[in-house]
Amino acid sequence: MDGMNHSTVSEFVFLGLTNSWKIQLPLFVFSCLFYLGGMMGNLVIVFTITFDAHLHSSMYFLLANLSVIDMFFCSITAPKMIYDIFKKHKHKAISFCGCITQIFFTHAVGAAEMVLLITMAFDRYVAICKPLHYLTIMSPRMCLYCLVTSWIVGFIHSLIQLVFVVDLPFCGPNVLDSFYCDLPRLLRLACTNTLELEFMVTVNSGLISVGSFVLLVISYIFILFTVWKHSSGGSYKALSTLSAHIIVVVLFFGPLMFFYTWPSPTSHLDKYLAIFDAFITPFLNPVIYTFRNKEMKMAIKRLCSRLVRYRKIS
Repeated sequence: MDGMNHSTVSEFVFLGLTNSWKIQLPLFVFSCLFYLGGMMGNLVIVFTITFDAHLHSSMYFLLANLSVIDMFFCSITAPKMIYDIFKKHKHKAISFCGCITQIFFTHAVGAAEMVLLITMAFDRYVAICKPLHYLTIMSPRMCLYCLVTSWIVGFIHSLIQLVFVVDLPFCGPNVLDSFYCDLPRLLRLACTNTLELEFMVTVNSGLISVGSFVLLVISYIFILFTVWKHSSGGSYKALSTLSAHIIVVVLFFGPLMFFYTWPSPTSHLDKYLAIFDAFITPFLNPVIYTFRNKEMKMAIKRLCSRLVRYRKIS
């Protein structure tokens, strides 16, 4: 296969989410509010944790990096979708290189977030089940090592898949029934047999997402069981805290597992489920992980007070 030399497709056209003007305006407002809300909420988290010395611990270090990843993740597809909402189908286009780049960063950042969520679950496990060894195990060096590992895993995971895709011949059609470039739909547009590649994507992305989800659920159950054994009152508090984490995990992993394990990736349902990962999950993470946290609330108030004092002085 000579690959790109046989490709006549230079761009791909998105069908988007809807063609109805009655739905496009509410969709535009919804998308803008959730995207801007998610970006602002995650920025508040990053600045608060960075400038408040009370939050310089492993848990908040990981939380700040989760916010950074969420901002990256929603910015890969959301701005393009918002920009294209009122365009006609033939104008909702993305170049071939732009499509490959979008897929690469979607998988790289998504896999990095999976590893980071697992690290955060491990952090909670150590804090609750091994409190005397917490500072030793979750040292700053360990946290930095986990962060670097998450990004390395993400880039390797993405490269493994795209190294085969970039050489595929695309000779038409070039229409993607979605608002972003996703790997299963792109493979079905190739002018060659891609069954082996589709299987590789299912094994690679599907097993990683399902395995990570199962591992996270098991870890949360183990934490709750450990707390319940030692304190019935503490188990209710732990359940209240971890239930929010589990909601975020389900919202993030649910669509991913559907995309890469469902036998028919041409289903119209997947592009609507993708809205959760593109808009809703990055918006909910600041609310669930921080704004229900008393320490974060106090830190945000302290940061606001410092900003007000600084403005008065200047």
